[in-house]
Amino acid sequence: MKTSNTKLLSRRSALKGLGAIGALGALSSTAWAASKDAPKLQLKKGSVILFQGDSITDAGRDKSISEPNDVKALGKGYAAMVAGGLLGQYADLELQVYNRGISGHKVPDLAGRWQKDAIDLKPDVISILVGVNDLWHQFAFGNKYKATVKDYENGFRELIQRSQREVPGVQLVICEAFTLRNGEDFKPLEEYAAVCKKLAAEFNLIFVPFDSIFEQATKAAPAKFWLGDGIHPSIPGHALMADAWRAAAGI
Repeated sequence: MKTSNTKLLSRRSALKGLGAIGALGALSSTAWAASKDAPKLQLKKGSVILFQGDSITDAGRDKSISEPNDVKALGKGYAAMVAGGLLGQYADLELQVYNRGISGHKVPDLAGRWQKDAIDLKPDVISILVGVNDLWHQFAFGNKYKATVKDYENGFRELIQRSQREVPGVQLVICEAFTLRNGEDFKPLEEYAAVCKKLAAEFNLIFVPFDSIFEQATKAAPAKFWLGDGIHPSIPGHALMADAWRAAAGI
C-alpha cells in the first residue's frame, strides 16, 4: 500500500488540531494507559528498538539508509516521533532505533524478510503493526491475494514465536490493526484487530490499542482529521499513535 501525501496543515488547522488532541486527552486518559499488571518496556544502555510493519510504519522512510537514529531512515510518522522522544529523554542510554516498515506488506511479507530485517539486528524491542493489507489486498489488485483471518493469526503467532526463540529476552510490542474506513469491505478488520489483542494476551506482551483509540478520537475530531483516507494517519494521527505507544509501553 502506498503512503498517501499528507498536506501541510495551516496555522489555523494546526491550532484546531492541538485543541482536538487536548480534548481527546480528557476523553481517553484511562484508555491509553496500560493496566498495572501489563508488561512495561525495560530499556538499558545500548538497547536496540525496531519498528516493523507496512506503509503506516514506513511513512516515507529512506530505505537506502540502514543506520539507526537517522532522521531520513526513520520516516515521517509515529515511529520517528517515538524515536525522537526516547532518544531525547534517554540520551544517556545511547539507544539505537530502526524503522524497517515497508509499504504494502502483510504478515507473509514480514515473515519472508524477518531474518534480515529483524533477527539479524538483534533487537531488544520489536514493535509490530501489520494487518490492514492482509485484509485489503484480498479485494484489491484483482483479488490476487487469498488468505483468511486464521492465516493472519497463525502467521503472526509464528513471527512472535520465532522472535522469542531466536532473540532470547526480546520485548515485543503488538500494535492493533486499525481503520476508520466505512463499508462492508473493511468491516472484517475488527477480526484482525481482535487477533492482535488475543496474541498480546496469549504471550503476555505489550499491547497498543490503536483501533480503539482512533475510534475514540472521532469524538474529538472527524475521522478524516486523524486518518486522511481512513487508513494512513495525518500529522496529528501519527502524534496520537506515538503518545498511545509510549503510554502502552509505560514510558
